[in-house]
Amino acid sequence: MGASEYSVVAEGLRKRYGDKVALDGLDLAVRRGTVLGLLGPNGAGKTTSVRILSTLLRADGGRAEVAGVDVRAEPARVRRRIGLTGQNAAVDEILNARQNLRMFGRLFHLDHATAARRAEELLEQFSLSEAADQQVKGFSGGMRRRLDLAASMILAPQVLFLDEPTTGLDPRGRSEVWNAVRSLAAGGTTVLLTTHYLDEADQLSDRIALIDQGRNITEDTPAGLKRAVGGDRLEVVLSDPVDLPQTVKTMARVTRGVGPERDEEALRVHTPVADGVAALTAVVRELEERGIAVVDIGLRRPTLDEVFLRLTGGERAPAGSEADATTAPPHGDRTAPAQETTAPLDEETIR
Repeated sequence: MGASEYSVVAEGLRKRYGDKVALDGLDLAVRRGTVLGLLGPNGAGKTTSVRILSTLLRADGGRAEVAGVDVRAEPARVRRRIGLTGQNAAVDEILNARQNLRMFGRLFHLDHATAARRAEELLEQFSLSEAADQQVKGFSGGMRRRLDLAASMILAPQVLFLDEPTTGLDPRGRSEVWNAVRSLAAGGTTVLLTTHYLDEADQLSDRIALIDQGRNITEDTPAGLKRAVGGDRLEVVLSDPVDLPQTVKTMARVTRGVGPERDEEALRVHTPVADGVAALTAVVRELEERGIAVVDIGLRRPTLDEVFLRLTGGERAPAGSEADATTAPPHGDRTAPAQETTAPLDEETIR
């Protein structure tokens, strides 16, 4: 595994909290400039993994490198190369957006001019320029999250850790954050994303690593994971129950003997297909020729929800805070380089 090819590498990470095993030999590898979605049920070890990789928590065993730097040996160097957005926004509600970004710039030891310039760049990048002088307490959830992401990017980090970044947001807020994440990835930032929202992982991730009980279950592209639990299925919904037997025969013939399943109450017939488009075209043609009225017809692909349920063997975790590391330190805070001390900033410093 070439060091220049991967921004995040973890091998055999282990962590316990008393009798509870949070990580049990976890392996990860995130290629530079890509988004890896880290999925798993509550207690799987997602947040613990992020805390270890972002130097907020020390692993009991294994090794990890982030941006080419050993997490255990040189945590301060790692912090200079990463950004972290936790489940709770870390921005100050009393300050306005511009003041917040300048403050974070100063906390990361940028001089006044550089902090001010960087704040303007980020306000533009995250489409917050028009709201730059508004107090954050008046922001929508999506705007606040975008400001939080902007604060994580003060030092233009090579790697960004996003831990449940859209928890509690409405659909518009989630969409705003998704667009911001896509923009960051397109600009070359490596992103490790943990989320309970499976559609979010599907939309944003180049690859998805599914973990459970602190161990890897599988890793693949979203499309690859869906194929792993079954390919396309051709589904037909009829308007008249009398047409069910003929539709079953037609679909069996088109799919070369694969037995279609039927739901007589829903007037639905469905069957797995290898070449979905060709099968769909052939079935549509035959049903039209036989005068069979169809309410709906289409190809149905497995969702990540189905992948999740099939591979973890449990119910989908609800949105909300993960309980895999209840005794670990809070992760909503920004972390300045550890070996330096930053004096409190007054209002004049923020300006």
